[in-house]
Amino acid sequence: MEQQNNQRSERRSQEQSRNGRGGGNGNGAKGAARGDEKKTRSYKHVQLEHRRPQLSKAGQGQQRQGGQQNARRANFSSPKKDPNATLKIIPLGGLDAIGKNMTVFECKGDMILDDAGLMFPDDDHPGIDLILPDYTYVLENADKLRGIIITHGHEDHTGTLPYLMKDLDRQIPIYGTKMTLGLIEGKFAEHKIKNAKLIEIKPGDQVKLGCFTAEFFAVNHSIPGAVGVFFQSPAGNVLHTGDFKLDQTPIDGVTTDFGALAKFSKTGVDLMMSDSTNAQNPNFTPSEAEVGKELRKIISQARGRVIIASFASHIHRMQQICDAARDNGRKVVVTGRSMIQNTDIARRLGYLNIPDEDIVDAYDLKGIPPEQVVIMCTGSQGEPLSALARIANGEHKTIDLEQGDTVIISATPVPGNEKAVTRVINSLAKIGADVYDKKRAMVHVSGHAGAEELKLVLSIVQPNAFMPVHGEATHLRAHAKLAEATGVPAENVFICENGEGLELSSRGVKRGETVQSGIVFVDGLSVGDTSQDVLDERNALGSQGFASVAAAISSKRKDVVGEVQVEMHGITGGDDDYLVREARSTVKNALKRQLGKGGGQKELKKAARDALLSLLWERTKQRPMAIVNLLEV
Repeated sequence: MEQQNNQRSERRSQEQSRNGRGGGNGNGAKGAARGDEKKTRSYKHVQLEHRRPQLSKAGQGQQRQGGQQNARRANFSSPKKDPNATLKIIPLGGLDAIGKNMTVFECKGDMILDDAGLMFPDDDHPGIDLILPDYTYVLENADKLRGIIITHGHEDHTGTLPYLMKDLDRQIPIYGTKMTLGLIEGKFAEHKIKNAKLIEIKPGDQVKLGCFTAEFFAVNHSIPGAVGVFFQSPAGNVLHTGDFKLDQTPIDGVTTDFGALAKFSKTGVDLMMSDSTNAQNPNFTPSEAEVGKELRKIISQARGRVIIASFASHIHRMQQICDAARDNGRKVVVTGRSMIQNTDIARRLGYLNIPDEDIVDAYDLKGIPPEQVVIMCTGSQGEPLSALARIANGEHKTIDLEQGDTVIISATPVPGNEKAVTRVINSLAKIGADVYDKKRAMVHVSGHAGAEELKLVLSIVQPNAFMPVHGEATHLRAHAKLAEATGVPAENVFICENGEGLELSSRGVKRGETVQSGIVFVDGLSVGDTSQDVLDERNALGSQGFASVAAAISSKRKDVVGEVQVEMHGITGGDDDYLVREARSTVKNALKRQLGKGGGQKELKKAARDALLSLLWERTKQRPMAIVNLLEV
């Protein structure tokens, strides 16, 4: 996969001389594909190799077929250290919740963005579709931006990319592995973003971005193609692990690269940033292979159809489901928009292996006996519009659940989703389904390292300073204690908030300036226009109801003309004629009193609102949202 770089003429000439070729439109990939059509083909900007990725040895790049080495895997000389240089590390997201991960690295006029994720809303965000980090700082310094590095394909690391791309006024190269770029391309297609500059990397690759050199190394996670990054700059070196676990029996054979970690330790890690999600778990995270054993057992014993809900991006889990289904003589059905899309991408990229004859469209289920079917679907988080929720409510177009069917929820509820998941489980139980979740059997394991794994990586890397990332406040603090326990001085452990930067120089690491940060709400077609005040109003509407007052007034006569109209919605007793008549009379008297005092529109509206709310509190103990409309006649 060739790399196109139009950042600056100097870097362009360096890249072209190093690569011996230019252009990032996929033509080179097509040429390679023609030379060996059975093994590769082109897919827009991504070169597809239909084989599982191979682990690099000690972080070193491997040879391409035919003996030609990937140019990006050339060992660049480390940036020359500058005692006057300062590297700024600015987290814009990911330090207050599990989601919206985004970190800025800035040194000597060059800037790199590491991940660009989003977070999904909870019950406190009615009507909100997505939550993005506030990336105003990136836009204000867009002329410095040399590239965007995506560590893996999960939404909490990629979801903000389409919105960021629309706000940037020029193409910025996006670096990721084959699977990651495949998912990003699907996301860009939904947003109608064309001609994005996507550049494939592999573990062991190095890329030069301005004064930075970024080297990628393999990590094991719950999605294929996950990597960590070792950043070298004139001011010092930073290691970002990305999301990882130390699964020694992984489904695809890719383990976290201990050799690379040891090599970086020898080079010198001035600051380490590491995944904190499971820092409170005192044990090792179990292997994904253990889930496969349990799924195989449950499927073999199931009498009717088997429905399995999991994350649509968990390709390793999907592979094990497919293998277990085929071993038990069952066809695989995929339903749910994101599950269908990701299955298609993973199969085309060679990460999900299942013959065409063993995978069936949901619309072709008719005629296949229930005991010969396994259904993979979305809805492991209880989302009301997901495939599993629609199946549980009897609203799915093609799948009807019957008594005796088996349902497996192969995921752990994200904090805040527990009630929604329980609601779906109860609906399934009422139908008579046999429901398995993590409490009943090992049908899910985390993709994040536990405390013992985190300590092991810290011991290998031996960083001079440490910054926990990717987690809520309790996770970050637990990880900070692990760092201290493995020998990082307490004064060199930095727990930051979003927007609070660190500065790395020859003198060490210290706290830097704070930049604008926060969250941006995506509400339908609106991005950033929905404020917290709007959410507060929505919450009030949802919890207390709504009341409206309409009246005609005459300031000259100082009187109310005609009858006052009062409507109440979502208010206990709001349809009671007696309460409505009392509300009309109370508001009318309040308006008359205020008119007698010579009050203006502002005072009149306040008087009417206060009178109505006082009455409703006295009668119903509710304080709804109240709107007053006055017409001057």
